Amino acid sequence: MEVFLQYWLKLVMICLMVSVLVLKIAVLLWWRPKKIEQHFSRQGIKGPPYHFYTGNVKEAMAMMLKACSQPMPLCHNILPRVLAFYHHWNKIYGGMFLVWFGPTVQVTVSDPDMIREILSSKSELYEKKEGHHLIKRLEGDGLLSLNGEKWGHHRKTITPIFHMENLKLLVPMVVQSVSEMVEKWGRSRSGEIEIEVCEWFQRLTEDVIMRTVFGSWYEDDDGKAIFRLQAQQMVLAAQALRIVSLPAYRYLPTKRNISCWKMDWEIKRSLMKLIERQKIDTKGVMQENGAKDLVGLMMQPSSNITVDDMVEECKTFLFAGKHTTSNLLTWTTVLLAMHPQWQVQAREEVIRVCGSRAVPTKDDVVKLKTPQLDMPKLM
Repeated sequence: MEVFLQYWLKLVMICLMVSVLVLKIAVLLWWRPKKIEQHFSRQGIKGPPYHFYTGNVKEAMAMMLKACSQPMPLCHNILPRVLAFYHHWNKIYGGMFLVWFGPTVQVTVSDPDMIREILSSKSELYEKKEGHHLIKRLEGDGLLSLNGEKWGHHRKTITPIFHMENLKLLVPMVVQSVSEMVEKWGRSRSGEIEIEVCEWFQRLTEDVIMRTVFGSWYEDDDGKAIFRLQAQQMVLAAQALRIVSLPAYRYLPTKRNISCWKMDWEIKRSLMKLIERQKIDTKGVMQENGAKDLVGLMMQPSSNITVDDMVEECKTFLFAGKHTTSNLLTWTTVLLAMHPQWQVQAREEVIRVCGSRAVPTKDDVVKLKTPQLDMPKLM
């Protein structure tokens, strides 16, 4: 009889534990999302209905795949292609609506003043949401994802690299990278060369960013290896975003996860090697012309930033800086090809400002007005 009672007690305990687990899952994956939908609906903010566990991921991916499978017209209306789901739901629900990525909701905003407030004037009031774990491994746990006091401390430490006086000192470094690229273009025996500008601008941006982050004390092979690994991480992250996986899936030793862990470890190892080498070689000394680089700023005793945090900031700068800059340069080249009159105007201004000098100086750059006037249009 006693054994029978113990058996039933164990069975009841197991049933209770399973019931609690099921209840928590139901709250997390159904009740909570529905309450959030009701909360925003009362404020007039709606969106596509939430589906259990998957949210709107399946619908969004179907629209993206359909858009990418169709020919793209040569026009400036690229939104239906780049963000097909946003374009579709924006027409239905307006400029502010909800989108569900699994059980996680995102409020989509399109008003410029509100975007400026969120990203700039009142950014401290908007806590950054932790993204997909593969995205976080790719872009690093740096300034873009930090919150609170740590964000403020890192921002204060890193900001001097973007001061105008320091940017002017970096001009010769950029000129050197561009000159090396143009020299490679001129090695064609026939005197003519067909250039894939996106590919070349990515190489150029990689070189400039590595010099900005590590100064002139880095070896080209190290930078290429890191960017190659980040490109592989991008592919895996893009594949992972197409599906909604279980919360604990990231910890399972699957083929994809093992590849991600290995690449992340190799990137960290390469970055730590570069940081340690710079510590030994420079001993806190700035670059020859006095320019400040990212790692040099973080190495200052007053910064109080750990080596692990340095690695994360480097990952952020290398990933974000490369793709934003290379894409902007490529897009600028496309627009110049579409509007030759701007080519003529820019060329005439460079000749007028720089004169007989082969390359512009830091003082010449601030005098070039055509790029400054046209930049808002490009953005």
